[in-house]
Amino acid sequence: MSDPTKIDRRQMLALGAGAAALASQAACAQTVAATDGAPDLSGKSILVTGSSSGFGRLGVEYYARQGAKVFATMRNVPRPEADELRDLASADGLDISVIEIDVTSDEQVEAGVNEALAANGGKLDVLVNNAGISVGGPIEVQDMAATDIIFQTNVYGCHRMARAALPSMRANGGGQIFNVSSQLGRLIIPGFGMYSATKFALEAMSEQMAYELVPHGVDVTIIQPGGYPTKIWSNNNSNSAPLKARTSEDLLAAYPALTAGMGERTGGGSTDPMDIPRAIAEIIAMPKGTRPLRKPVHPASRPQEAINEVSAQTQIAMLGESQLGPWVKDVLER
Repeated sequence: MSDPTKIDRRQMLALGAGAAALASQAACAQTVAATDGAPDLSGKSILVTGSSSGFGRLGVEYYARQGAKVFATMRNVPRPEADELRDLASADGLDISVIEIDVTSDEQVEAGVNEALAANGGKLDVLVNNAGISVGGPIEVQDMAATDIIFQTNVYGCHRMARAALPSMRANGGGQIFNVSSQLGRLIIPGFGMYSATKFALEAMSEQMAYELVPHGVDVTIIQPGGYPTKIWSNNNSNSAPLKARTSEDLLAAYPALTAGMGERTGGGSTDPMDIPRAIAEIIAMPKGTRPLRKPVHPASRPQEAINEVSAQTQIAMLGESQLGPWVKDVLER
């Protein structure tokens, strides 16, 4: 007989699917703002992961309205969000193609990136690693299924996508990778489980890639959003509620302040999620080799800025005069 406390990561996602289907679609339904004065992205090819909602969905439409050829990727196609994007592209004459990519799948990542490359003559200018999930609760409550799926999505998914996209970028003499992190990739809030651990890992991987890719003309930028009203909150609830349900009462009771609200989080305030696509578009339009390594994005709360600054100073102090110094300075002194 199977152990009811054991669950694999695919089962975990399936358990959360019902709640996710009922979640608010506010971020998806938001009208993309007028584009007057926005950067011209004509001629750019951009692949965005996690395009069914939130920053990804808004970004796909925004980049396309600025003239880019956009590949909107999401898992579990066919789905209504994919149909809606195709209808929008047809109605408004936007160059948007929907491709199925589950970033936790080696096969889908390889096939999806190859499909985008084939559709654009073997060239991809920009990869936006936006797909991400959140699972709440104390670290002891995070069983290995919850830990596996959040790392598979938030860290290994970005790694898979970068490895699939980089050969063509190097062959074409340049490109741009955006990895969407968080304020919580630099700071800790107890009770967010492994979320910060994945974003800290993504920050480190992204910075290392930025140095290593200097000789290839590929820029890497880490986007650090603060709180925004996207589906990340309902996403958290749809993953956290099943985790709570399969956790013993004794373990939940050991952390009452941190487990009482599992599966019931709300947040994001009244901030505008379009801040992220706008920031990304502005950076895409910058000349190669001038783009920042990190971009904190929030109208009021950017506490990670001080950490970003001291981190850059420390990296330069440690490696600035070494053989790797030119790469490090190229990235951090922009």
